[in-house]
Amino acid sequence: MQTENKNCIVLSETDSTNNYANRLITAGKAVEGAVVLSHFQQKGRGQRGNSWESTFGENMLATIILFPRFLPAGSQFYLSKITSLALVDWLKPKVNGVSIKWPNDIYVENGKIAGILIETSIQGNYFHSAVIGIGLNLNQLDFSCQLPNPVSLKKLTGEEFNPETTAGEVRDIFMRWYQKLKDGLTEEIDACYFGNLFRKNAWAQFRKNETLFEARILGIGEYGQLLLADRAGNQSSYLFKEIEFVI
Repeated sequence: MQTENKNCIVLSETDSTNNYANRLITAGKAVEGAVVLSHFQQKGRGQRGNSWESTFGENMLATIILFPRFLPAGSQFYLSKITSLALVDWLKPKVNGVSIKWPNDIYVENGKIAGILIETSIQGNYFHSAVIGIGLNLNQLDFSCQLPNPVSLKKLTGEEFNPETTAGEVRDIFMRWYQKLKDGLTEEIDACYFGNLFRKNAWAQFRKNETLFEARILGIGEYGQLLLADRAGNQSSYLFKEIEFVI
């Protein structure tokens, strides 16, 4: 099954919505702001090369297509920031304890409810296109025991959520943040992202390689690196994959 219009393509299943969106871009059939939603992904992907688990039809598996040709290639993390903020904005009226776990997982308290996978192509010094993949746990109740801390909205609220309706609502919120990025309102984006960070005001445990240490978040660097200070006041910065939270 496949239904589509200018701004939304709904698939019964595909390999991954990011892959489908990239094929549309390659074929010259992609429209900026369009959403690809699939009820199932055969090869759903998450960060760090992980797969993304989802039961058929129970969650939002979607990709937003962009042509951010105004954005310098070194500013990719702003796409991650505005995607995270769109999800936070959609979730906060429905549940308490929503935060962004750096760099781009969305948490409710200590449970992961959404993840983001962004893939881009560059033309010269600017982006040509980007696909913004979002996995949002809506109605799934049973998860693999190999996943450390998944949670869904239905688990938290007892309510059912329609994936297609959700994708449209998230897309609309995202496009408002995208317009702010186009308008150069990066200070507002930075402040909102930092204001919603997971454990930003607390001492937290981190792991680098196999070493555990305690630190506090100071901020986010120009390229998305996490800025930390330990209890002795020593400051350090880490790029994605160099460090991880201990939950």
